Amino acid sequence: MYTHESFSLDLLTTYKENSRLEVKSARGGLPASLWETYSAFANSDGGVIVLGVNEKKQGQLVVEGLDDVHKTLKDFWNTVNNRQKVSCNILTDSMVYTDSLEGKNIVVIRVPRAERTSRPVYVGADPRSGTYRRNFEGDYHCSREEVALMIRDSALVTDDNTLLTDLDTSVFCQETVKSYRNIFKLVRPNHLWNREDDTMFLRRIGAVREDKETGKFHPTLAGLLMFGYEYEISAVLPTYFLDYQENRTNGIYARWSDRLTSQSGDWSGNVFDFILKVIPKLQADLKVPFKFKGNFRDEDTPLHKTVREATVNMLANADFYGRRGIVVRKSAEGFLFANPGGMRVSLNEVLRDSASDPRNGVMMKMLAMVQYGERAGSGLQGIFKTWETVYHSSPRLETTTSDGMDRTTLTLAFGERQPDTEAMTTLYDDIYPFDETPLTVQESIPEMGHSTQETRESIQEKDESIQEIAGSIQEITESIQENLINQTRSTQETGDSIQETGDSIQESVQEIKSNIDKVIYILARNNSITLSEVAKLIGLSRIGVQKITNKLKKEGKLTREGSTKSGKWIVKD
Repeated sequence: MYTHESFSLDLLTTYKENSRLEVKSARGGLPASLWETYSAFANSDGGVIVLGVNEKKQGQLVVEGLDDVHKTLKDFWNTVNNRQKVSCNILTDSMVYTDSLEGKNIVVIRVPRAERTSRPVYVGADPRSGTYRRNFEGDYHCSREEVALMIRDSALVTDDNTLLTDLDTSVFCQETVKSYRNIFKLVRPNHLWNREDDTMFLRRIGAVREDKETGKFHPTLAGLLMFGYEYEISAVLPTYFLDYQENRTNGIYARWSDRLTSQSGDWSGNVFDFILKVIPKLQADLKVPFKFKGNFRDEDTPLHKTVREATVNMLANADFYGRRGIVVRKSAEGFLFANPGGMRVSLNEVLRDSASDPRNGVMMKMLAMVQYGERAGSGLQGIFKTWETVYHSSPRLETTTSDGMDRTTLTLAFGERQPDTEAMTTLYDDIYPFDETPLTVQESIPEMGHSTQETRESIQEKDESIQEIAGSIQEITESIQENLINQTRSTQETGDSIQETGDSIQESVQEIKSNIDKVIYILARNNSITLSEVAKLIGLSRIGVQKITNKLKKEGKLTREGSTKSGKWIVKD
């Protein structure tokens, strides 16, 4: 079967009607069904309509010709520009023309895929009754859900920017907000937003917005999805569901060895926590070539970036009003990422032109700020390139329609192949296409784990005073606490002295806490990393890092399983 771009009029009689071709006799004038096909092609992936050709019962196309092509053209343009007949004209002059086939005159109409801002393209005055889409060789009437999604997608501002005035910030899981802020601080340590309180910070990133009428802050839909509790999200989005499934065996009777759903009730159930929990599971068994960044092994490979980007891409393009929810599946056969909703741009545009038009733009911005996902349009291109290089097979990206609802599925299959780690090393020369979040000069810093030797030396020089305190911070803190407890009220001079000492220690402790956050962040992302490698990453001595891990162990926030060489770190929530 031909594609829209490869359609050849000379071969028309060898074709059959399909999802990209429709013929009409039109000898008695423009048929009413012409506009249904025009709507269907515009709301799908485009197609070619040929007037003056008839389809016989066996599916054979027969050229009949038109008696007056000029009148046919005039009637067509008059109707397509009549807003009482068709909602909009998406055609240019070059897309509609006369031609000759077998010595007979015909009219060819090349209908493009409509821009999302023009959808739905419908017949008559009511989109609910006049919107069509193409399915194989027929035009079908769109459901109310399909029309509603097209209308939401047509807005210039993405739907996740909607302000939820019936809710307040109490719907947010504070632990999720804290996790996000900690990561934000690590990747953008000098950013001015780190000084803001939670409400102002959430406003900066688009999670809340002020209601101009009342002056109160309310969550945006993106904020609720990212930081809310599952039961609060489901009250707004009744079909909301996140599902991670893992199975390492094949066969029809295989069972999931690991399952995580947003409805389990033992975690927040929001999008950001889902990402933090699922991505390490996806990356756990990926092979790592012996590739070094500076003096340590780089374990964040292009393959790790691929599964991270695929997860983020799925969530950023999901229609959370749609049915069947989000599904991420890891099996012996590969990875699968599925979300409700079709693609807002065509697959050709995505892979050829690096087109990027996420359905949840505010959420995508939030994730990009903490270096999850990218905004340069190279996401799917990067995924396809990496998978083809490492597994020598192409990913499969498809949109299917069932019961009037679209669903997009990306499949990254292993097949019978083992990863080509040698070929993977050629991708390290790329400038990390999945983490290209533009930073200002003030906030610019490489992603944790990708620092160059020069950057690490700069951090080490900057934190010399912290290193000295780190070696004995626990003892100092205990001593100060004891002194403060036992200290009795004395003269004002003594009180002032104590206050000055307390302020000094507090400043130092605040400085050390950022290093504690860094250690937690690194160990959560790479549970097999050594303390020496952690020390190099954040510019502390190994002893300093060891004191931090010992402190975290005493507080029950960190445990170690296995030996020093082959064991792993477990960070507890």
